[in-house]
Amino acid sequence: MKLSIYYSPMSSATRILFALEELGVPYEKIKLDLAKGEQKTPEYLALNPNGKVPLLIADGTPIYESVAILCFLGETFGVDKGLFPAAGLARAKAYQWMVWAGVTMGEVASRFLRNTIDRFPEEQRNAAAAAVAKQEFAALVAILEGALANTNYLLGNEFTFADLPAFGYCSFGARLGALELASYPRVNAWVTRCSARPALLRAQSM
Repeated sequence: MKLSIYYSPMSSATRILFALEELGVPYEKIKLDLAKGEQKTPEYLALNPNGKVPLLIADGTPIYESVAILCFLGETFGVDKGLFPAAGLARAKAYQWMVWAGVTMGEVASRFLRNTIDRFPEEQRNAAAAAVAKQEFAALVAILEGALANTNYLLGNEFTFADLPAFGYCSFGARLGALELASYPRVNAWVTRCSARPALLRAQSM
């Protein structure tokens, strides 16, 4: 299968590069300069009308939304490698954590970002909204803290793609000041374990 990934560094595309490196499958990398608007060209919008990264092209079929891409890669390549559960209840739990992170954590993280960084005009930022988002983010991380009480990763003692979306948002939140990882020792240890994986180090060097 021919795989091509459109990406930009320090974006949600990193989790897709992470997954591809874990899988060890061949793929083509196509880097977009978001500051130059390369994700808004007519050619790119024809493939991904959202005008965002990541975008995966699998045998000519475009797939966007990072959780959808992770599910496809997991189901197609990850089961035999122990990176994604076989169909059944374990896979349902994987979907649970991936969608929860992508939708619930993602919305709160986006709201915090939208109200704190200078990418957006000052008059469009709201300190009170940012504070509420930070509190909500903390409550979500507390759910992860409980889920990791007796296990190293979200589905057990082995890393799987179920960890990737929530790991990405926790790392992102810590960098932006939305989260104090030291307040959540289990989450902090989990983030450290995920961060040390060679596949992530390779993905981040691209």
